[in-house]
Amino acid sequence: MTRDKGRHVMRNADQPLKGHELRSPIRPGEAIAAMRRLIRDKEDTAQVFHIVRALSGNSYYRSFRRFAASPEGKRILLDHADLLGTLCDRDRLSGCEPGTLGRAYLDFVYGEGLTAEGLVDASEVVGADDFSDPEVSLYRKRLRDSHDLFHVVTGYGRDALGELCVLSLGNAQFYNHGIAFIVATGIAKTLAEVSGLPVARTAFEAWKRGRTAADFTTFYWEKHLDTPLEEVRRLLNLKPPIRYLRVQDLSRSLERDFQASRQSEHHA
Repeated sequence: MTRDKGRHVMRNADQPLKGHELRSPIRPGEAIAAMRRLIRDKEDTAQVFHIVRALSGNSYYRSFRRFAASPEGKRILLDHADLLGTLCDRDRLSGCEPGTLGRAYLDFVYGEGLTAEGLVDASEVVGADDFSDPEVSLYRKRLRDSHDLFHVVTGYGRDALGELCVLSLGNAQFYNHGIAFIVATGIAKTLAEVSGLPVARTAFEAWKRGRTAADFTTFYWEKHLDTPLEEVRRLLNLKPPIRYLRVQDLSRSLERDFQASRQSEHHA
């Protein structure tokens, strides 16, 4: 029997705790196999979900419990907030004024040739978001669907270094062994293949930004679409990505070379 704000709440000893579906055994072999596939093609986003799922252990369970216990998280759950539906509503986003979060997101995804549904397709390949508890499902889908919002508010691009930084920053807030594995492997691979790009220091700066920022998981993105982007960054306590900005042009150039080479291989 547990006590909840003066009320006695009976819970069967065999009844699992809220969010128990997020607990899973560590499967290193599966993660290593998926990492090999990801190294062969870094655009194969489904492998990211394979790795994260294989190594998540109890990490998402712990972060869900924090989310569900927070006032902001409770509000999001109570409202059944539909982040994906909001991000797919192009009319709503295009109605946002220039310089706002909503317009910046729209410019980012359409400028990069992305859609909000893209990550959905990749996650469904591995069943990464199949949960019977609707609140657990909402939480995991919200993490997935907010990825490109992370890019927008943090200032990190879709170049390889920018992606590593987004993952590193996010992992400082909701740690997952799988994300740590991806970041560490990405750093090692980049250091071995590219000279002059301070990837480790830049990724570490991103991690520190994540540690000092407000909680992204409980931020009610839908309610801030019309908020100026700089004000959103202030609310999230996000400092500028100094190291990344210094090497952004080089990183983008490397990304363009990679994409050109990839297209040539596909047409060969």
